[in-house]
Amino acid sequence: MGISISRNVDLSANEYLLKFADKESISPNDPFWNRFLAFNIKPPTSSTDQLSLDTKIEPICQKLLVNNLQSGNIGSLIRVFLTRCGELLGATNTNDNVYCWQIFNSLFTIRCILKYLTETVTEEQLIEHLEVGADNQASRLELLIGALFGIIVDIPLKEFTYAVHLEAITCLIVFLSVQLHTNKKADQSNIYRLLMKGRQSIHAPLFMKSLINNFIEQRKAPPSFSTNQSHSIVLGLASELWSILTLSRKDNEEIESSVNSDIQEVPLATQSLLLILILTNHYTTQNNPYRQCLFACLNSQDNNPIPPTKAPSIFKIDYSALFVTLCKRANGDAATLLLYLLLHRNSSFKSHLLARLDLDQLVIPVLKTLYHAPDSNSHHIYMSLIILLILSEDDSFNRSVHETKLKGIPWYNERNLSEVSLGGLLVLVVIRTIQYNMLKMRDKYLHTNCLAALANMSAQFRELHPYVSQRLVSLFETLAKKYQKLVQRIESEKEMAGAETKLTITDNSDVEQDLTVLEEVLRMVLEIFNSCLTNQLTNNPNLVYTLLYKKDIFEPFKRNGAFQDIVQNIYIVIEYFSQIIQTKSQQNEVDATQVLSIIQQGTKQWPKDKLTKFPELKFKYVEEDQPEEFFIPYVWALVSQQSMLHWSTEGAAILTASC
Repeated sequence: MGISISRNVDLSANEYLLKFADKESISPNDPFWNRFLAFNIKPPTSSTDQLSLDTKIEPICQKLLVNNLQSGNIGSLIRVFLTRCGELLGATNTNDNVYCWQIFNSLFTIRCILKYLTETVTEEQLIEHLEVGADNQASRLELLIGALFGIIVDIPLKEFTYAVHLEAITCLIVFLSVQLHTNKKADQSNIYRLLMKGRQSIHAPLFMKSLINNFIEQRKAPPSFSTNQSHSIVLGLASELWSILTLSRKDNEEIESSVNSDIQEVPLATQSLLLILILTNHYTTQNNPYRQCLFACLNSQDNNPIPPTKAPSIFKIDYSALFVTLCKRANGDAATLLLYLLLHRNSSFKSHLLARLDLDQLVIPVLKTLYHAPDSNSHHIYMSLIILLILSEDDSFNRSVHETKLKGIPWYNERNLSEVSLGGLLVLVVIRTIQYNMLKMRDKYLHTNCLAALANMSAQFRELHPYVSQRLVSLFETLAKKYQKLVQRIESEKEMAGAETKLTITDNSDVEQDLTVLEEVLRMVLEIFNSCLTNQLTNNPNLVYTLLYKKDIFEPFKRNGAFQDIVQNIYIVIEYFSQIIQTKSQQNEVDATQVLSIIQQGTKQWPKDKLTKFPELKFKYVEEDQPEEFFIPYVWALVSQQSMLHWSTEGAAILTASC
């Protein structure tokens, strides 16, 4: 870079930074900016990089905070950016690499300052710093946001514009992070109101389309993004500041793992997805144009025209390309959350998804996430399960998963399954999730949603694998044993306390509550058995075999009023096939294979009206009344974990609340 840089260089002594942060105003036309903004940079690609940079520039930012209301130099920098950006927007076919580099440098500098302000001052004070010296005709904040929108929507995405696109998106995330550092709702924020109701909101469809296409394309960062090779011009000593980041990263690389994260491999796709989630999960009780157009977007492969009355607010994307990307990224929290939003709110996308013949490509990664629940956070587990529940609401899905055969599941370690249906694998993984929840999470709603998915599928269970049948019955057996222990404990405590004396044991209410929950869960499992036997008995000889083998576990429930009606149907099946097997065994001794053959033959004579009819098991996912309480902390936790930005939980009210 033409000069020797010390690792311990004192940025507070840099003449350009000192002048920028001083009380003296610098005109936007001053040649100073040409030298101040002439630097080479390896942009931060991790929160560690960002933290290192934040630490280095904090003294200068502190000085700027004190002096800017007098100097207005932040506003001058913004005006410099707006002027150069306007020229670039006016020449969208330009191949001026150097020009893009200068715009990137100015935007990167603005982003660093904004990040410090969002973490340090109130939103009102931040806006005041931006507007110092602005004329009354146009809000500098609105002009800046408009320029960012213009970059994302209008500037072609090429190798030399990649960094500018990425920085524009990151800058918007920083702006929106004002909500991260306050307890105010988004509809009380001037920045959010500006985005939702200001002049840029009319561009929401094109803006969201650009972000989604960034996610779909998963374009890798060009080599020039992480090296200085493409930025060969270095003017002045201002480069000193940014080379510090390069040096600190080399130290970090010796410590950190060599495995690249998404933000390092595909930073534009990652940041675009995070911005989509921020925009669509805030301001949900008001008119949110970004949320509305995401839920209304249509398939570009569908030739049906958009109705003229809806054309301004609807865009089209390639559903098939989006599906492929979601399959590749389904193991990640952010992509899972986007999939949930589309499935739950976009009926057109949901119909496309359910009609696909390769839906297993999406379902299997979701199941893999649930299987590795100990390695995932509870929110990711919950959203993955809700996706399965929403899919299970469709009968065609429930049929097709049992028709899709899988050969070898390398990540399923409980047992070597040479062949199993996708439906069978789904049942196994959901059962495992229930068992994990019983041991670790103890979340009643997770139990309920797991069982609701199985219940929705139960009438379509077909040709269940012997191991799947065993796991289903073993689930009931495990729950039954736990239930019996709780019953015995309560009865024992009542005897000790006296028949007519109210219990005073402090944990008694918790025990009785656990008993009530277990009763609900046990009955639901029995209803799943009953639904399968009523609708698909002839197609599930392995389940009948397992019920016969484990028939003793149902005995205690025959006389229990909470289960008596539903257990009766199961016993009708058990007694019917027990009688057939007994008759055959009197003639010849039979082994397990012959027993299964007898059951298969017996199903052909099974009288369909032999069982009592119960209401069809159908459960539908309903979002909570105040979803923002769940989704906003979750989204900001994802931004904190997955973006290149770094926020300390100490200064982030939402992150602190969600930890």
